[in-house]
Formats: sequence, C-alpha cells, structure tokens
Amino acid sequence: MNMEYDTTDMGNIRIANEVIEIIAGLAATEVRGVAGMSGGVAGGIAELLGRKNLAKGVKVEVGQKQCAVDVSIVAEYGVRIPEVAGEIQDNIKRAIESMTGLQVVEVNVHVLGVTFKGKDEENGSKDEERAPQQPPSRVL
Repeated sequence: MNMEYDTTDMGNIRIANEVIEIIAGLAATEVRGVAGMSGGVAGGIAELLGRKNLAKGVKVEVGQKQCAVDVSIVAEYGVRIPEVAGEIQDNIKRAIESMTGLQVVEVNVHVLGVTFKGKDEENGSKDEERAPQQPPSRVL
C-alpha cells in the first residue's frame, strides 16, 4: 500500500492511494450521465461477495506532489459522452486537489459501456411522476 507523505511541524501526513481512488470514484459518480463504474473482474468479484468497492473502476499513480487518474465508466444512453467525460475530469481534478493538496496532472476517462433504461424502469418512473388518480365515481 503506497502512501503519500507530507511533513509538517507536527509530524507526517500520509494519504493512501486507496483514499485517492475513493475520492476519484465518488467524484465521477456525482456527474450526471454516469450510470456506474466498471471495475472489471476484481470489482465484480468484490461485489458478489457483498463488499461495496468505492474505488471500483479507478486507478491512480501518485508521485511526491502529483497524481494521474484513470477511470472506467458506464455511460447512460442518450448523453453526450465527450461532455460527460469532460465534466468527470473537472470534478475529479477539483475533488482530489481540494481534499489532498496533490496536483492532478491527468485524468483519463475510459467509457466501457452504455446502459439503456428498461421498459419497467421507464414505466415505474413515469408512474412515480404522475399524481395518483382516483377511480371515477359512479352514480346509481
């Protein structure tokens, strides 16, 4: 487990690579148009075992004061992928730099898939958006 070291008057500050991966993963999933992260085989096995992997689909390389990030995402159908990818890059850079003080030199976004809403999901969301209707009353 690599850790970023920073020395202050009070002692050392250590930030593990895994922490930076989690920050990047959460920042990526906040972007509208990201259906999820794609973690490959290892991420899939962790989820099958019931563990939520917040760093799923994220790889970081950390130096003394800089880092580079690779994220693998699944996009929602119908979004403009270049715009979503640009927003992911901005969000990850802002989050890591503000939380860790590291300079983010690059954020590579890999789009590994596109998801489609199923008919059940579409109907369910439409039903939730409509106000419930009372059945018509009968006059006898």
